[in-house]
Amino acid sequence: MAAMPPPIADERAGLREYLAAQHHAFHAVAFGLTDEQARATPSVSALSIGALIKHVTGVQRSWMQRVAAAPEMIESDKRPMEAQSADYQGEFVMRDDETLAGLLAAFDEQNAETIRLIETVDLGAAVPIPQHVPWFPKDVPAWSVRWVLFHLIEELARHAGQADIIRESIDGATLYELLAGLEDWEPTPWLTPWGKEPVNS
Repeated sequence: MAAMPPPIADERAGLREYLAAQHHAFHAVAFGLTDEQARATPSVSALSIGALIKHVTGVQRSWMQRVAAAPEMIESDKRPMEAQSADYQGEFVMRDDETLAGLLAAFDEQNAETIRLIETVDLGAAVPIPQHVPWFPKDVPAWSVRWVLFHLIEELARHAGQADIIRESIDGATLYELLAGLEDWEPTPWLTPWGKEPVNS
């Protein structure tokens, strides 16, 4: 995938391509990391790159369940709040028994489902807003699927930016050299792909 989304023909293609670009950014930011590095928390944040990949997988799953159910409300989680809270908190930690490859595989599986829904769902369908969630609006009954997808792009982009800072704190790598390494670009005097020797200028 190129460093930027391709030209788009319509709204649905724009949503698809900009979400796919954010999906790809997480692969770039994880490029070349060991499990230990993916689990590391070298910045002031308590989050690791592995944890962020795990979290955005869960974020997409949650929102896409709402989209798939639209215009109906998804069934509420009937488990005790302690169990729900433990699951949510677990999204923000890459455990010792988890691998970066495993987290990326789960991420890609969810990415494919997200893209599938973008291709097929009615963008104007109403997505009911749960009224018991404190940070959700109380004066609006529903979002549209379109709104949800724009929100998802925003959410992934914010977390990809966090991951950029964490990755640079680990080994100094920045996004374009990571993209170049991931996609095997030819080195130039102004950009050396991560893992390759620089070109003498």
